[in-house]
Amino acid sequence: MAELVGFVVIDKPAGLTSHDVVARVRRLVGRAVKVGHAGTLDPAATGVLPVALGSATRLIDQLVDARKGYVGVVRLGVQTTTDDAEGEPLATQPVPVLTEAEIAAVLDRFQGKILQQPPAFSALHIDGQRAYTLARAGNEVTLAPRLVQIDRLELLAWTPPDLTIAVACGKGVYIRALARDIGVALGCGAHLAALQRTFVGPFRLEQAVPLAALTDRSVLMQHLLLPETALLDWPILQLDDADTRRVRHGMAISAGATDVDRARAHDPAGRLIALLQRDGARWQPVKVFHRE
Repeated sequence: MAELVGFVVIDKPAGLTSHDVVARVRRLVGRAVKVGHAGTLDPAATGVLPVALGSATRLIDQLVDARKGYVGVVRLGVQTTTDDAEGEPLATQPVPVLTEAEIAAVLDRFQGKILQQPPAFSALHIDGQRAYTLARAGNEVTLAPRLVQIDRLELLAWTPPDLTIAVACGKGVYIRALARDIGVALGCGAHLAALQRTFVGPFRLEQAVPLAALTDRSVLMQHLLLPETALLDWPILQLDDADTRRVRHGMAISAGATDVDRARAHDPAGRLIALLQRDGARWQPVKVFHRE
């Protein structure tokens, strides 16, 4: 039986947690295969959820800082406890008459580096407890604003009371909080009515397979992507046999003349065997694969 190592990009349906998706994949591949996901999606959200299998789970941390893309529907006029459609209404206000140009001008204010206050119903920790646990218990939760990066925020459609927006952003951005703050800026409040993730780093919606289509192990293998797909922005260092042996044993090798600080090492057969970090004139293995 072929070894299962790599990534499968799932188009997560609404109503399931990211852990639910991992559990379903694990039932297909068996408990002997490690399974993990890169980038949690809220249950109501759909779209790209990269799932790593086997030793590819060791690359999940390389996706923590990856840019992510979304298409969201922001419903004006209603604020909710969770900043999305899962929460209870907090306040209702009339939606003003707005032009697309006026909306676009407001959206421009949220591009670049901004301070964003995370939702009270979030998984962030406060004194050792999840914020959402405290909020559900009726406690008042106020989380400190955090500096985040929004590279793109574009109006796709305006069909009152709904704005459809496209977002590309760095780590730590809550699209729910963005919807809330857009509503505040427009003077009528808002919440996130729907959300689809369109990419996580190199993994795109076009590559994604619906969870329901993964009926057995063989179907899953048809959609399996190489582990190094997660490392497309890393330079490749092709090793000879001698350096391959050194790296497989965790030994540093000569970096030669290079101006890059990291690289992915491939053996003569083209297999990914390690992630390397430059330490002066040497390449130091920081993660080693395919030891045998």
